[in-house]
Amino acid sequence: MNAFFREFKEFAVKGSVVDLAVGIIIGAAFGKIVDSLVKDLVMPVISLFLGGLDFSNWFIVLGSLPDGYSGAMTYEALNRAGVALLAYGNFITILINFIILAFIIFVMVRQINRLKKESPPPAPAPTPEDTLLLREIRDLMQKP
Repeated sequence: MNAFFREFKEFAVKGSVVDLAVGIIIGAAFGKIVDSLVKDLVMPVISLFLGGLDFSNWFIVLGSLPDGYSGAMTYEALNRAGVALLAYGNFITILINFIILAFIIFVMVRQINRLKKESPPPAPAPTPEDTLLLREIRDLMQKP
């Protein structure tokens, strides 16, 4: 059992595992920033250009309304009432969110790759002294 925990400890403290954990945490936080960017900045502008439409209220009611339902006919209210909805407006919002996130990641990776300088090819290893001596002997033997 002790060997198992030792092996697990070696695995957990490897740089790649720690880097992966940090990447996931930063990615989750970055995802929230992009969600807010789309929800609070991009979608209102798109909605303004489309005549004030609210994408979150683009849906199709698939089920029947509960008996005596007198609430609002919005996505949130119908969802709380348990009505089956095809929320394609929410899908459009998430799709725009994904496209923006993918574009930002593309630009970041592109810039990181641009900043990385190509390392020059490694210098050839120096020729061993015995090889140099053998070449010198060969050259001397070839002379008439």
